[in-house]
Amino acid sequence: MTAAERAEPWPADVSSRVAGWFARCAAETSCRVQRVPLTELRNWSFDAGTGNLRHDSGRFFSVEGLLVRTSYGAVPHWHQPVIRQPEIGILGMLVKVAGGVPYCLVQAKAEPGNSNTLQLSPTVQATRSNYMRVHRGAGTRYLEYFTRPGAGEVLVDVLQSEQGSWFLGKRNRNMVVRVGADVPAGGRHQWIALAELRRLLRLDGLVNMDTRTVLACLPAGFFPGSAPAPAGTTVTGTTVTGTTVTGTTMAEALRRSAAGTGPARHDDVAVLSWFTTAKSRHELSATRVPLRGLPGWHQHADGIERPDGRFFSVIGVDVRVDGREVLGWQQPLLHPRGPGVAAFLLRRIAGVAHILVHARFQAGLLDAMEMGPTVQFTPQSHPAGPPPFADEVLTAPPERVLYDTVLAEEGGRFYRSDNRYLVVEASDDVPADEPEGFCWVTVAQLTALLRHGYYLNVEARSLLACLHSLF
Repeated sequence: MTAAERAEPWPADVSSRVAGWFARCAAETSCRVQRVPLTELRNWSFDAGTGNLRHDSGRFFSVEGLLVRTSYGAVPHWHQPVIRQPEIGILGMLVKVAGGVPYCLVQAKAEPGNSNTLQLSPTVQATRSNYMRVHRGAGTRYLEYFTRPGAGEVLVDVLQSEQGSWFLGKRNRNMVVRVGADVPAGGRHQWIALAELRRLLRLDGLVNMDTRTVLACLPAGFFPGSAPAPAGTTVTGTTVTGTTVTGTTMAEALRRSAAGTGPARHDDVAVLSWFTTAKSRHELSATRVPLRGLPGWHQHADGIERPDGRFFSVIGVDVRVDGREVLGWQQPLLHPRGPGVAAFLLRRIAGVAHILVHARFQAGLLDAMEMGPTVQFTPQSHPAGPPPFADEVLTAPPERVLYDTVLAEEGGRFYRSDNRYLVVEASDDVPADEPEGFCWVTVAQLTALLRHGYYLNVEARSLLACLHSLF
């Protein structure tokens, strides 16, 4: 089921001003996306030598071949297409504090791959090619706050990875800049209270991936007025205070976990040692190879895909959209085979909520491994059976499901890529002792790691942002 098919009304605790603004933007947005053959994409061509698909400007991104060899997992080697985008883009959020309440400046942005077209994105969401206006379109609003020293107070500035299974070495600059003066919004930009933005994470397909990764990089309690809501907050039909273990509710356990006020199962040094050991245990190499004749993949008029239809395909699209720097263009997109699942398991340990993270190798990551969700997979492309803890997540009774929302991935590179994001309280059947490759950590420990790049993958960062909508 797509995000568009699971659309929900806006929650009553979000202001009518924000809901009305987004409704107006949606009514004024016209987006048409049509499939076209890769061989007919305007301004794109296949390299005569390698068959790699590139933009005629040499900028933006390319689709190339990749050979992966690894001692990790059941498959020792494979070939696949991959998106190579070496330039570093900016995902920037302007913030302000008014009357003790923190606000974020977001924009209603249409992307060609989105299931529901319009989503809430950061103040600035732009590749270097875009903000340098290689497309010869309009300039990027508010860019100067993230590129001009002294335009605001930089609170967060860190390079973070993106989907390591589909991008090769892709990273973006995640930034948060605080402004003291009143920066006007208008048009497709709007100031939204941070607490409201976090509540909107409960709606299917509304808050985009780039906003989620920037929000995840905010330290807990970073702004005045952003403290967790009182116990009793209800999320997707489940009261967070529903179950008590040793006198501590989940809401209280989450607050202690985010604030770092309770004991952690492992101290910070032990967590880093676990992660370094996991990275050292296996080897992975990713070698760029020609896209033409890529073993196991078939190229035809409609795109590039596997004969068995698994994993993903590469397609071409013609785009016509209002409200963008450029109103029309053509490009390739990666089209995954079915929705995925990304889930955190939570457990209360000594009255503190802990998250079970998984050390995941992904071929496109710069350092090969980052911490990911407890469960991360695409059921339609996983015929060997579900990964560890998948049944625990997918068959959990409603009272243990704290968060369950379908959210989209990067709509500028992926076509209708939706993941079901879940936060589930672990049952007593899940042992407190971690199996190899897994570790129980607190929210505060993960937040501290996000001051640095390449510790948490983009799906884990999305889940961490979603977790803050629970309290």
